[in-house]
Parts: sequence; C-alpha cells; structure tokens
Amino acid sequence: MIRPILPSDTPTLVAMARGTEAFKPIEIQALQEVLDDFHAQNAADGHRAVALEVNGVLAGFAYFAEAAMTDRTWSLWWIVVECSLQAQGIGGKLLSYVETAVRQAGGRQLLIETSSLPKYELTHRFYLKYGYSQVAAVKDYYADADDMLYYCKRMD
Repeated sequence: MIRPILPSDTPTLVAMARGTEAFKPIEIQALQEVLDDFHAQNAADGHRAVALEVNGVLAGFAYFAEAAMTDRTWSLWWIVVECSLQAQGIGGKLLSYVETAVRQAGGRQLLIETSSLPKYELTHRFYLKYGYSQVAAVKDYYADADDMLYYCKRMD
C-alpha cells in the first residue's frame, strides 16, 4: 500500500536511507531536514512524500515536488527502498506512483538528479529501464570525479 508519509515515519525513513549505504552523512542530514520541512510547511506548498508498506512495514519512500519557476516540470528528490527489499519491484511501484501523480497534476516532465559514482550504476540502469534518458551531466558537481547526472522523462 502506498500512502502519504507521517511525521512518525521520519526516523524509520532516515534509518532506511542510511542503511542503503548509498548516501553520505551530509545527505542523510539533508533528508532529515527535508522531511522536517515537509511536515512543517512544504506539504502545504504542494510537495509530496509517500511511503510504500509491505505487510504493515515501511519498505520504501519517494519525495517529489514541482520545480519552482518552471512550466510543469517536477523533480524527484528522493526514492529509497529498504536494502533488504531491493530488486523486488518496490522502487518501480514507487516510481510508477510518482509518475501517475505528476501526470494527474498536469506535469510535463519529471527530472531526477543523481551521482555518477560507480556505486550508483544500478540506479542509472533503474532509471533507464523505466524510460528515462540522461539529459545532462555537470562535471565534478558533488566533488572531484563525482558528476551530477540528470535523467528526464516526458509525462505528457
């Protein structure tokens, strides 16, 4: 079942992201802040955050929002699946939910930002599998030899 996240989910979602070992400590801190801001104000401003439960247990989550100062461009900020449940279709279900929600909101395209580091190769393949194209790379964005990659998919 996919449902909106609750403030009480935050510790579990942060621990889930930490457990993937895909994120730097500063990114985990940023997630905590993003979730706190979501509950404090950003949900009212149109940001969306959903969790997928399997048998009553949180298995993954996604956070997405319309990009400011754009014509119906949305950004997927976070998509995370509990590491013990990866490669079981949970990420695909979350991404499909996000795409449907973006389309229903009149979204024109969905952008996803990620790192170029080798440990993200499965992430890159995941986005390509679901019809996204790499549309840009910003060299050395996160750090030397760690480029920012942008993936995009038209929603209309």
